[in-house]
Amino acid sequence: MTELIGQRSTRAWQDADTAHFLHPFTDFQALAHKGSRIIESAHNIYLRDTEGQRILDAMSGLWCVNVGYGQQALIDAATQQMGQLPFYNSFFQTTTPPAVALAEKLAAITPAQFQHVFFANSGSEGNDTVIRVVRRYWDLLGQPERHVIISRWNGYHGSTMGGASLSGMTYMHAQGGLPIPGITHIGQPHLFEFNLQRRSAGLPTVEEAEFGQMAARWLEDKILEVGPDKVAAFIGEPVQGAGGVIVPPATYWPEIQRICDKYGILLVSDEVICGFGRTGSWFGCETMGTRPDLMTFAKGVTSGYIPLGGVMVGERVAKVLIEQGGEFEHGYTYSGHPVACAVALANINLMQSTQLIEHVRDDIGPYLAQGFESLRDHPLVGDVQSCGLMAALHLVRSKSSSGPEVFDPQLGVGMICRGHCFGNGLIMRAVGDRMIIAPPLIMTRAQIDDMMALIRLCLDRTLVDLRTRNLWV
Repeated sequence: MTELIGQRSTRAWQDADTAHFLHPFTDFQALAHKGSRIIESAHNIYLRDTEGQRILDAMSGLWCVNVGYGQQALIDAATQQMGQLPFYNSFFQTTTPPAVALAEKLAAITPAQFQHVFFANSGSEGNDTVIRVVRRYWDLLGQPERHVIISRWNGYHGSTMGGASLSGMTYMHAQGGLPIPGITHIGQPHLFEFNLQRRSAGLPTVEEAEFGQMAARWLEDKILEVGPDKVAAFIGEPVQGAGGVIVPPATYWPEIQRICDKYGILLVSDEVICGFGRTGSWFGCETMGTRPDLMTFAKGVTSGYIPLGGVMVGERVAKVLIEQGGEFEHGYTYSGHPVACAVALANINLMQSTQLIEHVRDDIGPYLAQGFESLRDHPLVGDVQSCGLMAALHLVRSKSSSGPEVFDPQLGVGMICRGHCFGNGLIMRAVGDRMIIAPPLIMTRAQIDDMMALIRLCLDRTLVDLRTRNLWV
């Protein structure tokens, strides 16, 4: 592949990309005009493009390269498994040793209620599986009318028909006649946004602890609106990732758990982003103190080296599926793919042997939090949040004792800032005017310092740019 890369110039790769590759979540015409960035190699936390630029990947690829790039143990696991058994399916009452070994490992590292796993290939497929499992569970209990799943606006659960329906992204719903029937949404636990709306309406702001319980009770309101006998489950990310790294107040998830218990509905924790150490625990539900019945995972299970996802199925649900269910008419060609499972085992073993979870929880997570708190003094930063090794800052037009003033969304200030990040060797994602990071868990304090210096540099250059355009007061 190194020889292949050297055969073409960057422009030639871009032309071929435009001619043949339709990218996800992309304005195809705009990308064709600009041309893609061509990434040719990576090591540790850094990428290198075909122009020779070294780039600090503060998004771990796409929330997934938790152990960093170039880990030989994962490469060797894939190579060895490909040589021995590159593929066999898990249909026809058949299995493979890597799939069984990974199922055992996942049962060992997940919370105690999880002893069974259903393998998929991605988080989207995992959440489609959740819909099927949840509705099958209630059917088997003789309550088929209990099929409504409640999610949150601005939550993200994938882009398949089912995953996009669970997601609370209205721009996704506008394409394809979504959501599918039986899925409804409640507000997100986003205190900064909520208080902005309160100020604009001339209402007093709400303190964090009070807001956490208030936001959780939107779930109870929705259950009562739909009818408790019709609600099957509630699904949420412990920390909303693609929605902008929205960290809920500490009072939020305990109240969500209480409400789910009160009405007997299933609680689904979407751990596609938060799982495998991102929040400083193996799984985000452990950080937030919930006891989910189902848990979706993907991304960090293999650190993105090979596609793999799935659903951990708690014993409350698994017992019904196994003892009363008969044949479950659902599955994927690559469920439990032996190469993916072998890589996942190597990945988890590496995380355990290097104590990567403890590294995030006790050292690098708190250090990152300090770094982001230090950005509050920047004229453009109106809010910061962090949890483990994920963090966000909110760009604002002005700050005063009465509260921040945000930019007109049409100005695309977040994208302006992202442009300065990319131009200065930093991958930082823009979600509206919220700038977010989720870097590899292997980062050192020195690398955090380098990243924070780059973030501040890019904020400074964004501020100069906005002043030049007369967009900042």
